[in-house]
Amino acid sequence: MCYPPGARPPDVPLDLLPPMTGGAGGQEAILTSADGTKFGAYLASASGGDAGVVIAPDVRGLHSFYEELAERFSSAGVHAIAFDYFGRTARTERRADDFDYMPHVRQATPKGVFADIAASRAYLEGETKARRTFVLGFCFGGRIAFLSSAEQPGLAGVVGFYGRLGKRENDVWPAPAEQAGRMRAPVLGLFGGDDPSIPPSDIAAFDSALTTAKVKHHLETYPGAPHSFFDRTFAEHKKECDDAWRRILAFVKTGDPARTA
Repeated sequence: MCYPPGARPPDVPLDLLPPMTGGAGGQEAILTSADGTKFGAYLASASGGDAGVVIAPDVRGLHSFYEELAERFSSAGVHAIAFDYFGRTARTERRADDFDYMPHVRQATPKGVFADIAASRAYLEGETKARRTFVLGFCFGGRIAFLSSAEQPGLAGVVGFYGRLGKRENDVWPAPAEQAGRMRAPVLGLFGGDDPSIPPSDIAAFDSALTTAKVKHHLETYPGAPHSFFDRTFAEHKKECDDAWRRILAFVKTGDPARTA
């Protein structure tokens, strides 16, 4: 599990919030992908600004955690939409916390997920003033965010929280390093130093591949932080979460993944 039950997104540091905070709130939406699939999404519009983010959740798909996270971005002046992966297999109804997500994760394909990202982005840009759009993901969605740099044309950037960089046997998802030569959008990667699922060697290999491909990027590892540090209680990893927010919002503002606010 990528976060414990009841976890909520960490707050945006107060000094990063605009003087007039508060977006237009959030609203549920049912979107249609290129193959006709209906899937759920949650849109939170900011009160201004031209930056937007498509949020790719972890293995649970669309969940209240990510709806609240979209609202956090909205409060920071960034339009946001979180979307669900499982419209093809679990339909669009809201699901309980005990939802058995793994059978649906195994059926999710790159073609379907990237089509859903494209539809989410189109809806975000159609309903808000977002014109510079980023894809940001967590765990399963972190790798999807990295791969979006190659698969989604015209993105302003991608942010991956502890997205797995290795490849397992029979995995339908390529390793991000394998796709570095096709990546066009700048990449920000945020990892926990105490995450056995993403060893330093994998991070170094991804860094080397991005450097060779001349993709603007920054990969930050937080020593001692576990997998899903951003998804646990805010007080437990406040320093890391604050820094992650600063890096993300500076990236969104400047287009430079190495900047920190």
